[in-house]
Amino acid sequence: MMNFEEQVTNDIFSRRELLLRGGAGFGALALSGLLARDNALAKAARPSFLQPHFAPRAKRVIFLFMEGGPSHIDLFDPKPLLNKLAGQRMPESFKRPITAMGETESPLLASPRTWKRHGQSGTWVSDWLPHTAGCVDDLAVIRSCWTNGINHSGGVCQMNTGQPLAGRPSLGSWVNYGLGTENENLPAFVVMTDTKSTPTNGPRNWSAGFMPAAYQGIRLNPGEEPFRHLNIPKGVTPQTHRRKLELLRRLNEQHRATREHQSELEARIRSYELAYRMQATAPEAVDLSRESEATKRLYGFGNQDTEPFGRCCLLARRMVERGVRFVQIYHGAGSKWDSHSKMEENHSRQCRQSDLPTAGLLKDLKSRGLLEETLVIWGGEFGRTPMSEKGDGRDHNPTGFTMWMAGGGVRGGQVIGATDELGLWATENRLHVHDLHATVLHLLGIHNLDLIYHYKGRPENPTINEGEAYTKITSG
Repeated sequence: MMNFEEQVTNDIFSRRELLLRGGAGFGALALSGLLARDNALAKAARPSFLQPHFAPRAKRVIFLFMEGGPSHIDLFDPKPLLNKLAGQRMPESFKRPITAMGETESPLLASPRTWKRHGQSGTWVSDWLPHTAGCVDDLAVIRSCWTNGINHSGGVCQMNTGQPLAGRPSLGSWVNYGLGTENENLPAFVVMTDTKSTPTNGPRNWSAGFMPAAYQGIRLNPGEEPFRHLNIPKGVTPQTHRRKLELLRRLNEQHRATREHQSELEARIRSYELAYRMQATAPEAVDLSRESEATKRLYGFGNQDTEPFGRCCLLARRMVERGVRFVQIYHGAGSKWDSHSKMEENHSRQCRQSDLPTAGLLKDLKSRGLLEETLVIWGGEFGRTPMSEKGDGRDHNPTGFTMWMAGGGVRGGQVIGATDELGLWATENRLHVHDLHATVLHLLGIHNLDLIYHYKGRPENPTINEGEAYTKITSG
């Protein structure tokens, strides 16, 4: 009587099976990863061009996401009038119908920051970010961002997917879908957090939404073992390991055969195939012992405040260096930048943790010639109000806040847009989240309205038929 494994072997003999056997069994799993593109689902989903629409400035992206809402008026957007009117009610001339943030009747809260101009560009940065201040000639500081997300869930969701409600693909998934991967042995879209905390909304922030799940982000774990369970367990021979994985693959294929429209099953199969290929590539990619002590110091290693985020930033550099297309790092996962009270204590801590590693990443990318083709983005889901909350904090402000971009063809040393004199409303060159996403895609050589995925008979695009790239951000 044949055993269970033999029965499965006899029952499953698909086209992929035939090709696999012809390629020397399990060792041909790399081939099966490529063949997965040929199945009906992936073939229907993948855009026909798999090339940029026009010459790209950037090849890859690192998004430093400061979750919780960093205060623009305490970091990059000085407001002398705010300190002058501190303790008073907001003047009537600044008020508009308030639908997105706290009461305008709360007293204005001063910003006790020391501001200086930095670099040849003379860009203003506060004393909370002394290391980033040293890199301003590489930054395009965008002071006129705005969004529709009122709370953290909606704000984080929109900054990632384009709308406050869940269900749409993330920006990283769109990039993965449109451009594919540069390295078949590593994920195209990687997500990291500086702690074990989960960001607001969790995996839906890097979800593929209505697209096949194969385009979603892969989360790396914080600490010294980013890819857990990747190595073969002790006591298991390579031959036994291969047989187990081969059986698992066959069972998955059999299960998927009658469920063609459940893309998660195909994604699971592809993830196992990728994991097999990663066993040869990923350990080297995340082995930070290969980095010099000088490089580690650049990222803040050896300091309990800076090392967690610095480790993520160093891994991000190693990832893009090896062809990972989109890396997103959450600093302060779980809305740690949120500061409804104790503003000084909160932002002092968050800046202390993130400032040096951020500058270290920019300097390291630049010294290795990677910054020219790597777009670095910094920002959160919204900013904070000039009005006080609980006496010593600030509320959410989606109507005007700051983000910055560097590298990837961006002309550094410029300030784009402005908010009003109190920092509440974006007033000049207002850039909505859709405009920001369109700008990122433009730098990657993609027109935001021409990247199409057909879903339920509708042509969907990354910015929901809105958004215009701010092309003046480029270096020429």
